[in-house]
This record gives sequence, C-alpha cells and structure tokens, in this order.
Amino acid sequence: MAESPKLEVSKLSDNEIQEKINDIRRELFDLRFQRATRQLTETHRFKKARVELAQLLTIQSERIRSNT
Repeated sequence: MAESPKLEVSKLSDNEIQEKINDIRRELFDLRFQRATRQLTETHRFKKARVELAQLLTIQSERIRSNT
C-alpha cells in the first residue's frame, strides 16, 4: 500500500518544502490567469493545488513551532 501524501511531504527538507510552496503558488497564479482568459479546462486542478498548498504550509508551520 502506498504511503499517504502527508507522510511523503513530511520527509522533505525545509528548503524542498519552501520550493514546493513557491511552485504551487505559481501554479495557482497561472490557473487564475487561465480562468480569467477562459483558457482553463481542468478546473479540478484548483482544489488539488489548494489542498497540497495547505498541507505544505501546515507542515512548515509545525516545524517552525517545534524549533522554537
């Protein structure tokens, strides 16, 4: 059985998590731009990106709190 995505993300380093956060924010920006210009066909990508961003931000904040 495959590991859950949250477990996979928790194995990433702090720098890798920050890179993924930046990538997803860029993806969300691009998706909003595509939607505004009516070029977006895969609307489900919004939810997937937002959920993944929330998971990454949660893990990042947990690490920050545990280091203080």
